[in-house]
Amino acid sequence: MRNVPDTIARVERISCSAAEEFAYDIQSTSSGVSSPDGVSDMALIVFMRGVNVGGHKTFRPAALAKDLAALDVVNVGAAGTFVVRKAVSQVKLRAELNRRLPFKAELMICPGGDLQNLVWTDPFAGQPSPKGAKRFVTILAKRPRTLPRLPILRPDGADWQVKVVGVTGKFAVSLWRRMGRSLLYPNEVVEKTLGVPGTTRNWNTIEAIRDILEG
Repeated sequence: MRNVPDTIARVERISCSAAEEFAYDIQSTSSGVSSPDGVSDMALIVFMRGVNVGGHKTFRPAALAKDLAALDVVNVGAAGTFVVRKAVSQVKLRAELNRRLPFKAELMICPGGDLQNLVWTDPFAGQPSPKGAKRFVTILAKRPRTLPRLPILRPDGADWQVKVVGVTGKFAVSLWRRMGRSLLYPNEVVEKTLGVPGTTRNWNTIEAIRDILEG
């Protein structure tokens, strides 16, 4: 069992609604991209949707990871993100998590190799990033049936708050920035546009997961 690596200095949460969460890392020392050759094919990444937000579906992620020590689980932050390093099927993992949680959880599970390949391809490369913009990845419950023309700007025009720049498999990558009083978040834009449930994490968290997989 390992703690979250030092690449995550702090995690904050912005509450959008009781139905969704928007977690992001405020500070990270993560840099660079490594080859995916060393990724273990058996690792699974768990992303929970809509937990620990505004008193909704609350639990202690660190305690859950400790309970799942037999599966060599690493907890990442407070938004319900776990790296499962011991071989287990997705079906068994879902059952085990729901058995131990005090609520029915919406779980997005993906192979560790898929996530590391995402980092390796650097989906934000070549994308202009305005001052103050942050990078996010929405993990989808399934692949979208159809893909809209990219990029997706919400609201439309130069004053966008969310810019979806790519969709790869079950990952949608976007930029977010605060513009004015009315706030719009990547998760709600991605779900509404693609018609698929998802849960969103900051790119720093994605890189931290990569580091755990390679550690």
